[in-house]
Amino acid sequence: MSYEFWIGARYAGLARSRRRGGRGDRFVSFIAASSMAGIALGVAALIVVLSVMNGFQTQVRDRMLSVLPHIELYVPRTDPEQVLSHWREIADQAKQNPAVTGAAPFVAAQGMIVRGESLSGVQVRGIDPELENAVSDVAGQMIAGDLKALKSGSFSIVLGNQIANTLGVGAGDTVLVLAPQGSISPAGFTPRMRQFTVSGIFSSGYYEYDASLAFINFEDAAKVFRDSGTSGVRLRINDMQKAPIVAHQLSQTLPPYVQAQDWTQNNRTWFAAVQTEKRMMFLILALIVAVAAFNLLSSLVMAVKDKRSDIAILRTLGATPREIAKIFLVQGSLIGVVGTLLGVGFGMLVAYNIDVIVPFIERLLGVQFLPQQIYFISELPSNPQLNDIVIVAITSLVLSLLATLYPSWRASSLQPAEVLRHD
Repeated sequence: MSYEFWIGARYAGLARSRRRGGRGDRFVSFIAASSMAGIALGVAALIVVLSVMNGFQTQVRDRMLSVLPHIELYVPRTDPEQVLSHWREIADQAKQNPAVTGAAPFVAAQGMIVRGESLSGVQVRGIDPELENAVSDVAGQMIAGDLKALKSGSFSIVLGNQIANTLGVGAGDTVLVLAPQGSISPAGFTPRMRQFTVSGIFSSGYYEYDASLAFINFEDAAKVFRDSGTSGVRLRINDMQKAPIVAHQLSQTLPPYVQAQDWTQNNRTWFAAVQTEKRMMFLILALIVAVAAFNLLSSLVMAVKDKRSDIAILRTLGATPREIAKIFLVQGSLIGVVGTLLGVGFGMLVAYNIDVIVPFIERLLGVQFLPQQIYFISELPSNPQLNDIVIVAITSLVLSLLATLYPSWRASSLQPAEVLRHD
């Protein structure tokens, strides 16, 4: 071990000399420990917050995809009944891709539901109740009734629980479904409407869908929304993360009139907002690490001032300015590395055990951070990702290294004669 490394480690509080340290050594060790603690806390906070944000994103995404398919194949500007007459051919061609695990027909349209004086806009999805299990988990989210009650010609409807609460309806009640297209008569415009019987209520746990989504049989939907609906095939694949790739592959093999759209495109605005929020949160919390780096810079400047006599003596013994600079570079780098490692370790410990830590704090303080009546999840989720941890660690190390440059240059530029004359 070179003497520069040993002295730098000693100033950082990571090495001890044989003689008992004086007040100056204790002071330097204290400010080094405080800088190290600041870096560790900043890194840990950044890792925990990013992990929680990843957890929220994963929870929302999974709840969305429990209702939505991974990929939709549809024929735009075509009568839904015409498309549904050969949906099996489209599905069979799509299933030739090994990533596709399930297929089911669908009709998508916008409509209105009326119950007495209450009115609500909805996204109507026509589905095949026998095949829907292959592409979504709606059947397992039923809190009243059965999805299989959506038989062709029965004109039954399954509503989200928020729509049902807004309209004040339950299983067995009737509602009026209005299509945006209709007919023009001497009396004026008459919208197409049909009475449906509520056969079930579902709850996905995602408010937007529970408040705006309704399911009916796909053949009934094709009749009611024959002028405004879009129809095709819903697909589920073995890896949702590969949906854009699989959708592109399908668009190359299917007929040109069939368009493929994956779940990331259907929810592009939401995911873009989440990514923007995550980046902004990273920048905001990175300021904590930056403050810790400034603290490291100031502590090194104080260490240089406190060790002026030691630096002068080393210079008179033959140490070069480069070797003096190396001492403080080693000191600052060790503080940054150890602080970063401690922060990464503590942050990962909290992030991977947040499901135990948060309930303990809630019981200790007698509060609930996520009331189930307000939020769609009652537990704080966490999903630590390796790339986030690596980026946080590298950011901390770079800031720590930059903080050592000025103090090291300041120490190397001290003139021994001037220092000894004043001391």
